[in-house]
Amino acid sequence: MLNVSAMRRTASMASVLAITLLGVTGVAAAAPRPADLVVTDARIYTAASPEFAAALAVRGGKLVYVGDAAHARAFIGSHTQVRRLGGRLVVPGLVDAHIHPIDIVDLDVCDLGSAVKSLREIAGFIGACLEHYRPAPGQWLHVHQWNPTAGNHPDSEYPTLRAALDRVASTNPVELMGNDGHKGAFNSAALAMARDASGQTIGLSRATLAGPFAAYRKLVGVDENGEPNGEVNEDARATMLGEVTYNDLDEVLKVAERIPQRLNASGITAVLDAAAAPGGMKVYDKLVATRQLTARVTLAQYFDPERFRTSDGAIAYDALVDRASAIRAKYVGSPLVRADFVKLFADGVAEGNPFSVPPTLGNAAMIEPYLQPIFGRDPQGRATVTGYVDTASAVCVAVRADPEHYAAPAEVAAFTAANGFHPRQCTISNGRLQNDREVLLEYARRMHLAGFSLHIHVIGDRALRTALDAIEGARAADGVATTRDSLAHVQITRPEDVARIGRDHLYLAYTYSWADNDLEYDMSIIPFLQKITGNSDAERHVPGSFYEENVYPFRTSKDAGGILVAGSDAPVGTRDPQPFVNMAVAIARRSPGQTPFNPRQAISIREVLEAYTINGARFLGREAEFGSLERGKSADFAVLDRDIVALGEAGQADAVGATQVVETWFQGRRVYRWHSP
Repeated sequence: MLNVSAMRRTASMASVLAITLLGVTGVAAAAPRPADLVVTDARIYTAASPEFAAALAVRGGKLVYVGDAAHARAFIGSHTQVRRLGGRLVVPGLVDAHIHPIDIVDLDVCDLGSAVKSLREIAGFIGACLEHYRPAPGQWLHVHQWNPTAGNHPDSEYPTLRAALDRVASTNPVELMGNDGHKGAFNSAALAMARDASGQTIGLSRATLAGPFAAYRKLVGVDENGEPNGEVNEDARATMLGEVTYNDLDEVLKVAERIPQRLNASGITAVLDAAAAPGGMKVYDKLVATRQLTARVTLAQYFDPERFRTSDGAIAYDALVDRASAIRAKYVGSPLVRADFVKLFADGVAEGNPFSVPPTLGNAAMIEPYLQPIFGRDPQGRATVTGYVDTASAVCVAVRADPEHYAAPAEVAAFTAANGFHPRQCTISNGRLQNDREVLLEYARRMHLAGFSLHIHVIGDRALRTALDAIEGARAADGVATTRDSLAHVQITRPEDVARIGRDHLYLAYTYSWADNDLEYDMSIIPFLQKITGNSDAERHVPGSFYEENVYPFRTSKDAGGILVAGSDAPVGTRDPQPFVNMAVAIARRSPGQTPFNPRQAISIREVLEAYTINGARFLGREAEFGSLERGKSADFAVLDRDIVALGEAGQADAVGATQVVETWFQGRRVYRWHSP
């Protein structure tokens, strides 16, 4: 028999339950209708308030309860599936706010897998691909996931990328496809196929780079005699390829289901396709039609304004806007696909090639000119800095005044012997904007007026400043500051522009794993931005230096008012979106085994989880539907094999990076389950 105290406690618990189970009418129900699914015995990170729960219930694909385990039991009926997770961590379905989904699919192609290889090893690998795939004479061999910023060490027999490729491929044009999406390398057979604006095949050569292809000179690496050394970057690749693509679209269509499968395996249930070309939309259409799209997709439509120039040289902005608007209209009302963003590239990338003679400079748009380092080799064959060219010296002034006088092989050899560097290292370059400044600003203005949010690729500090001008100008034109305008990457910044990011409350799609401390990558960029000697960690990462203080400013941009989201940029680096690797580097500013890279710019595990969940949903304008685990929202969540919140707070970043997704649920349905080896 219950005593009075126990009876009071029972009545009190019943009252709490009745209040908890109030329906939308405000009338207390005796008991809720049974749920389809109840998850209990879990630690649930809600990305809401309260921050953690122990159970949730799902009916009709939506969350009908998130709270404690005791009250969750009321939702269990005879047909309810009950998942007891043994204390595992549950997080909202992750949002990858900058990814190229069509290109994350593994296909049967020649693929270097981003491996670090010397030029000799690359040549051997391509020779094996030619033997395996046996392309007909004249047929292209496209080599995927070439790593342009690590490896590529030359030797006397393989002095350049072009020479290495020519050793194994003379009758087939070969393209090395950079794993950054911006760089490429080609053999002589491919270089000879370059076409000018009229469609005439004239080839890429020293002569054509001085003539019809002069606009591409900053994008084409050359050897000591001024001939292309095989490096061809950005839109200069289109002279040979016609259109720069990655995965073969027809092949992707055959296995389109692999896209959501790979996303779900990483716990991802929503993405921004960060450069959606019109042709790729049939992949999403197929996935929707076959009910295989188990993630929400927002398209950032990409059109190159230069492709819309009319016969009088003007850009047909109205045609651009009309095309983007038609695609947006196509997906109005779609529960899974939207197309209300447009993508712009403010610039390219900042990495150069220290093994080229002369060293190839980056092409990202910089406020200050790139430096001209003089490179040697350390005992391991890695690049090391032995000095710098004084581009303001009298000898460099003379070279720039009469470059042809220093172009012939004999003159180059004599100059190099006398001065210790190649005459082309007297070049002064600030990189380049992807399009003229006026074009970027007008394109942004027109698209904003049409109601699109802007997603802008930014690497260099001049590109960042230009992108901010474009966004602010677009907002001034239409008076709308509530669009979800965003910047991707934001690699090299200035404090005054970080302050502008905050004032404008822009979304920042960082790829957090890039903020690590890697010798070979560092040597492709740091010596070109600030003077160092050698290649040691202490030389590369000097506290208070320009690079150390202004690269990937996670903390200061958030503190200024920027809104952090998270983008893998896959397949850049790897086709795996690797969200937990990104989280690990965000909180530690290093990869395993490294020393930290400016740890003052680190963020907390909760902040990066927020970036991957509710902030991502807000960025896509869909926070009422997903991004947090709250009643009424879609039941999108992932079950993890470890508690990344506890690990992150304990400083165990490497353990965070090794996280495995156990299950992923989308709209209340399990769409991925890990099968342990």
